Order: sequence, then C-alpha cells, then structure tokens
Amino acid sequence: MKPRSLMFTLFGEYIQHYGNEVWIGSLINMMSHFGISESSIRGAALRMVQQDFFQVRKIKNNSYYSLTNKGMRTMLDGFTRVYNKKSDKWDGRWRILTYSVPEEKRDLRNQIRKELSLMGFGLISHGTWASPNPVEEQVMELIRDYHLEQYVILFSSSSVVSHTNEDLIEKGWDFAAIGKEYEAFIEIYQTKYDEYKKRAWNNELSDEECFIERTKLVHEYRKLFFVDPGFPNDLLPPDWNGTKARELFFNTHQLLSVPAIRYFEKVFEKAPDHELVPNRDKAINPFVV
Repeated sequence: MKPRSLMFTLFGEYIQHYGNEVWIGSLINMMSHFGISESSIRGAALRMVQQDFFQVRKIKNNSYYSLTNKGMRTMLDGFTRVYNKKSDKWDGRWRILTYSVPEEKRDLRNQIRKELSLMGFGLISHGTWASPNPVEEQVMELIRDYHLEQYVILFSSSSVVSHTNEDLIEKGWDFAAIGKEYEAFIEIYQTKYDEYKKRAWNNELSDEECFIERTKLVHEYRKLFFVDPGFPNDLLPPDWNGTKARELFFNTHQLLSVPAIRYFEKVFEKAPDHELVPNRDKAINPFVV
C-alpha cells in the first residue's frame, strides 16, 4: 500500500466519521500495521499538506491532520461509488467534457485525467471524455477547485448523432478487462470470506486482525473503481461479475465491521480541544445512506 492511498482509505473508512481530524501518532500507529515506516508516513502527510489535501493544526508539540475541501472531495470521489446503491436505470443523458490545457500546464492536464477517470469518465476521442452518470455537480466542483473555467466545457446531451450508445461505450471503456479485475477480486475474497466466517463462528478473530483485514478489503475493492466507471445496471454487460463482487464485498465488510471499529476506537486519538460526536453507526455500516 502506498502511504497517500492508505491515508485516504483510513479517512474514508473511519476518521471522517470521528470528526475528520487525527493525531499523527494515531495515524502512524494505524498505518504501521501495513508495513509503512514512520518516516514514510510523516513525509506523505507533509506532501499532502503541500498539495492541499491535508491541513494541520499544532497543539503544543503534537500535530493533528484533517482533510481540506479538496482532500474531502478526492476522498469522497473514491468512496461514494463504493457505498452508494447502484442505479438500475440510465437517465438517457451523456455528460460530455472537452478540454484544452496548454503544454506548460502538463501536470494540471494529467491531474484532470486522473480525476475524470475516478469519476467514471471514459476517453472517447482526443481531449473528449464522456460519462452516462449524473456527475455534473462533481465536475463543476472540479472546475472551480482547479480554476479550469477557461480550459473546460461540459455538455449534457440525450442523443449522439454520429454513434450509437454501444459505440461510445466500446470507445471509452474496456469491460472485458474490468471484468477480469473483478474476477481476481472474487477469487481472493471468496476464500477469505469463507475463512473469516468460520473463524468468527469459533471466536478466533481478534479486533486488531479485523481492523487490518477490513482496511485491506476496502483498499483493494476501492482500487477497482479506478477502472470501473460505475455504469447504471442497464448499460452493463449481461451477467456482470461486478455485481457478485459487490455482494461479496458487502458480506465480508459486515462480518469484520464491529470488531474493526472497536480496535479503531482504541488507537484513535482526537485533538484535545475537539468536541467529538462520533457517527459510530455510519462507521460500522457505511452502506446506510
């Protein structure tokens, strides 16, 4: 696991439900379970501040980190589709985005591509991206955050004259490759789920192990949404194995959740002047909207 990606996983899965602020010592303790050194964690946290994903508060000699608006949006982009109920029906509209970013702003252009992919957009031609999902609000927030008004135009259309919907999907997304990613996830986690269920029945799963395994589960499943655009069900291929993977994720998550949260609460330390009203039920079951 890369430190930055794991930080987003921990904030999305746990910390956001406990005030969205954490002592760096707690973060180091949590991340040490995944083989990441203290120096790597502190370096990653500093870079997250420099890139405006984190903000930091100093209280005496301790540092407390929380997500900025940009960091919260980036985290939610990765978690919203993990936990939101998938729509069965497409609304019939394509969201089409075009952009032209100068060569001297190459880093900005690359960042836009990453953000659009995470939102589920597909590249249908040079500089033109499309999505069948209702992501207008997210795109407009992206435009405002990166000051892209002069570079980006967003359209919404109920018809594409030159191509069929099937043509656009084939151009923008490789569902055969995405299906293989889900197949690999199912192969690994079906075995793990069967093992967890047996060990939980025999009271052999510790709180600490559940925290580690739930975090790994979410981290691995969330990565699938870097390639899966999250289409409505009626645009998906027949017998889509992403549905089976989602059910497996849900069942495994619920099996591990309560002891995982108990362990998180044991190692989590809030800022001393921060009034904490944890949304524990949401942390245990993020599937409840």
